[in-house]
Amino acid sequence: MENNNSQIVSLIWNIADDVLRDVFLRGQYRDVILPMVVLRRLDALLEPTKEEVEKELKEMDPEDEIDEDVMCNITQLSYYNTSKWTLNRLKDQAPDNNDILYKNFVEYLSGYSDNVKDVLDNFDYYNKARKLADNDRLLAIIERITDPRINLTNKPQDDPDGLPLPPLDNVDMGTVFEELLRRFNEENNEEAGEHFTPRDAISLLAHLVFEPVKDDLPKTITLYDPACGSGGMLTEGYEYLVNLGVKDSTIFLSGTEINPETYAICKSDLIIKGVNPDGIHKGNTITENYFAKQKMNSFGFMLTNPPYGKSWKTDKESIYSEVDEGKKKVLNDARFELELANFAGEVEALDSTPRTSDGQLLFVLEEIDKMKPLDMQPQGSRIASIHNGSSLFTGDAGSGESNIRRYLIENDLVDCIVQLPNNIFYNTGITTYVWIFTNKKPAERRGKVQLINASECYEKLRKNQGSRNCTITPLHRQQILETYMAFEEKEAAEDNKVESKIFDNDDFRFYNVTIERPLRLRSKFSQLKIDELLYDKSDVEFSKWLYQTYGERVFTGLDNEVTAIKSYLQEQDIKKTDKQLNNLISAKKWQERKHLVDLAHELMKIVGTDEYMDYNKFFGCIKTAASEFMEKNISAAEMKTIARAMSETDPKAAPVIKKTHKPNSKEIASLMAVYGIPEERLNEYGYWKALDGSKLYVEYETDSDLRDTEKIPVKEDIYEYFLREVRPYVEDAWINLPPTKIGCEISFTKYFYKPVPLRTLEENEADILALDQENDGFIRQLLSKEG
Repeated sequence: MENNNSQIVSLIWNIADDVLRDVFLRGQYRDVILPMVVLRRLDALLEPTKEEVEKELKEMDPEDEIDEDVMCNITQLSYYNTSKWTLNRLKDQAPDNNDILYKNFVEYLSGYSDNVKDVLDNFDYYNKARKLADNDRLLAIIERITDPRINLTNKPQDDPDGLPLPPLDNVDMGTVFEELLRRFNEENNEEAGEHFTPRDAISLLAHLVFEPVKDDLPKTITLYDPACGSGGMLTEGYEYLVNLGVKDSTIFLSGTEINPETYAICKSDLIIKGVNPDGIHKGNTITENYFAKQKMNSFGFMLTNPPYGKSWKTDKESIYSEVDEGKKKVLNDARFELELANFAGEVEALDSTPRTSDGQLLFVLEEIDKMKPLDMQPQGSRIASIHNGSSLFTGDAGSGESNIRRYLIENDLVDCIVQLPNNIFYNTGITTYVWIFTNKKPAERRGKVQLINASECYEKLRKNQGSRNCTITPLHRQQILETYMAFEEKEAAEDNKVESKIFDNDDFRFYNVTIERPLRLRSKFSQLKIDELLYDKSDVEFSKWLYQTYGERVFTGLDNEVTAIKSYLQEQDIKKTDKQLNNLISAKKWQERKHLVDLAHELMKIVGTDEYMDYNKFFGCIKTAASEFMEKNISAAEMKTIARAMSETDPKAAPVIKKTHKPNSKEIASLMAVYGIPEERLNEYGYWKALDGSKLYVEYETDSDLRDTEKIPVKEDIYEYFLREVRPYVEDAWINLPPTKIGCEISFTKYFYKPVPLRTLEENEADILALDQENDGFIRQLLSKEG
């Protein structure tokens, strides 16, 4: 039977080159040939009941609508055709006029039931047929697809030479269709990986998902793929289950695909295999929560390879809405909002969308959202989802990506992650990983995650297929599966290169803790620094140019000079928005800064130009001068602006005091109550015991340039980590606990990296001497001359 299937594939494959060349691009062959294969198969299966259908149509009132149930009862299939044409009739009665042939062909296509017409519409097949007719190729493709040497019927036939041609059942027909699909996708490598996952990878996923529960499968099996592409995941899972002995009537397939042609291929594949395609939806998984509204709104099993590294920026607007015009948009899709506890233990509903440059983790949230709850499927839901490395570690603590990983880990949904070999996909050679999710782990796996390194489990292909140069053989698949099922730590061996490590969930979570150091300022009045107060800090150079060019006019307004200023900016290739420019030329802001310059001059006369290594004393002198000696009123904000402008950081200076606190102050009481900090440790949390012997605590201003963050594993005590890893090296540092965020990341490199020992000096010397001997002692001569 395999030889027959291969022969059919070859004959059909040749149609593309013989009929479509010079009419369609090679990348378009697939979307012309595959629909014709589908049509021929459907046409062949409908032929035995064609006369009965025509009889029923004659007995109907022409104005009555066609009863789909009646027609399907006649055909005993999920589709029908009410036109007078079949492909053989179109061929046998073909006119010399291509326009009439096209009209007849369209009438034939339009006679199909809605599920088939949906496929044809998404292939845009009416326009393709028009193009075939216009190029005198429509009859040729009909003749070739109905060639008596190609038996796509389910009955045995003889070829023109009298040789028997075996029938094709639905399984064999599906094999022919998928082999054609594989060839077309490999031919068009750039697009292949977007919609077509290699069968060896899909087979691995199917085994990982179903093998652990194959002896306890639910009576009704629901299988879903939120990015189903051409349907490979669904059909492979379906065939795996049927081979286990599961009745096909108990298997329900569902999927979503955004690309029309690929959606049509997926639906076609199911139709010709005799599988109900009603669960396949054309749409955008990110923007449409389609299956939440359907009767079958959760699924027991999922296999998927969602797009990764693909922007979802244009989709973002669809999942957000504005409460009021101009205000921040809010998320209106519950799938992407997760409940997580913050560091203080308060549960928050967080927008957990990842960055718009990569939406792969949104598909994970869709998968988790569609898991069948345990009260509906006691065996639990199981998911296998392929992702690239960024899903493991991209995003800082508090980011959407990190929050998604946190949710998965903290809810014990991650069962296993398998690193696949590189270069097993058609359009990318990057490292990929299979995530296995389940909402019902066996007792021994609860609270644990198994990491499997299968990056070396492959066999090289004889010929590259785009980026794909290797395959996971059945032997490798079995080794990976056995390692997963064993749930034991395992080192790689020569004959079995699978590695396995087992971790607690908390091994992947960490606290992102902010470490602060005090701001230390050296202060002194100087004419140069006072002059700098006149210019806008956001763009000092441009401010200077404005003042040098327009002088005192900056204080009265430069509205009449906007055109000239914009010309200057354009010449200098300086980009400014209108809002930024208006702020920079604002007469009011120039007057405010001029006022500061005048105040600073008066203060300098009183305070003097002595240097202060304690900013607190320097600011005290300014306050005294302002209150006792200056006639003009000066606000606290103006005093601070002037004082800071006269200061610069110096590690030898005293720390700047922000505030003093009583022991029972709100800030200290909150820190102690919420985080359980004892009074004797307040120094390490930013509240330093006053040196004057009072009971007060001093809080210093922080130096943002010296601020650091530490990733501290949740299994470690933050205070002990700080004392061990930070305080010995930075004596004035403290822990800023309230901003602490909980993060989550998984690093395969860290867990499986095996450092290569450095070469010894003797080995290096031997190599150099060998090279020197090859070069007639040139290296020795060179070194001796330099010496």
